[in-house]
Amino acid sequence: MRFSLLAAVTWLLATPAVYADSLVEGDAEAGKGRSITCAACHGAEGNSANPLWPNLAGQGAPYIVQQLANFKEGRRVNALMTSQAMMLSEQDMKDLAVYYESMPAVAQAVSDPSLVDRGRALYIGGNNDNGVPACIACHGPAGRGNPGAAYPALNGQHAAYTAKTLADYASGERKADAQVQIMETIAQRLTPEDIQALASYVQGLK
Repeated sequence: MRFSLLAAVTWLLATPAVYADSLVEGDAEAGKGRSITCAACHGAEGNSANPLWPNLAGQGAPYIVQQLANFKEGRRVNALMTSQAMMLSEQDMKDLAVYYESMPAVAQAVSDPSLVDRGRALYIGGNNDNGVPACIACHGPAGRGNPGAAYPALNGQHAAYTAKTLADYASGERKADAQVQIMETIAQRLTPEDIQALASYVQGLK
């Protein structure tokens, strides 16, 4: 617990509360035009209607660019996303990322109120017994991530998508990026009940 709290304080001191300007040099208007195809799955302004497809609104631009590049270069595999990313130039990716970063995420409630206490405990304090660090250390107290480190925002993300992502990390189906390989280790230490509690809790973060 002492390590988790220290990491959280360090994050808070090192990270600005609000990012006034994007860390990616893109054109939001151009990204909006490019997003027409993306809207079929991710919603007109980046808020997906399907809980298994991620919300992109409010997501940090560096993370979006990184993931699009991963799909294009085969480091992350999804038949639909890979085919879409293959058609994007580097500037297209930046434009899309800045556009979605500028869109407001739709606030959601937790998906299962009965899991709030367990989810909050894991998110804020981790679990020293099995070596799970506090999520707050990288993703922030409100789940807004750390754009400078390309750590994703989690607040308001569909619980079903978050749960699947953690399960995919645990199984090895999804490989973490080089600088955040810790996600695979963390996910493997979470029980299925932990994953459901965390996924429900972050859906309700605002």
